[in-house]
Amino acid sequence: MRVLGIDPGLAIVGYGLIEPGSGDRVYRLIEAGVIRTPAAQADPARLQMIYEELCALISEARPAAMAVERLFFCKNVTTAMAVAQARGVILLAGHELPISGYTPLEVKRQICGYGRAGKRQVQAMVQRLLNLNTLPRPDDAADALAIALCHLLRSRGGVNGRSISTT
Repeated sequence: MRVLGIDPGLAIVGYGLIEPGSGDRVYRLIEAGVIRTPAAQADPARLQMIYEELCALISEARPAAMAVERLFFCKNVTTAMAVAQARGVILLAGHELPISGYTPLEVKRQICGYGRAGKRQVQAMVQRLLNLNTLPRPDDAADALAIALCHLLRSRGGVNGRSISTT
């Protein structure tokens, strides 16, 4: 099952496309990157840019499912609103796909076995699970890969076949 992971944002949307691998590669990286929107543009134009680029990516990559980070907690209300708007556009772009949402805590717990794992710990596990030579970059793409891996791990029963509870 090919999964598109998304780390939503208004300025930068991270994406990561992975699928189960074969042989010694449990998972295979297909593509990862970011969609950047210019801060000088009005929010509606930025949201349209995210929508159009994500629709093109979905059309080309043909994922079987999409996993999107859920808003968990945000100290800055303005930032939370912008991310929520971007997330809404992302959900609209993927409306024909099965979509799952995961909080950062759930992703960290599924990837590392510990919900308070640091960003570098998560990136190191993503690197290991995808058999990459270096840590995934940029951070937004790395987060999107972690979200996609979280989805695949949950569907396969967790790291090393162990399901990791998120309750």
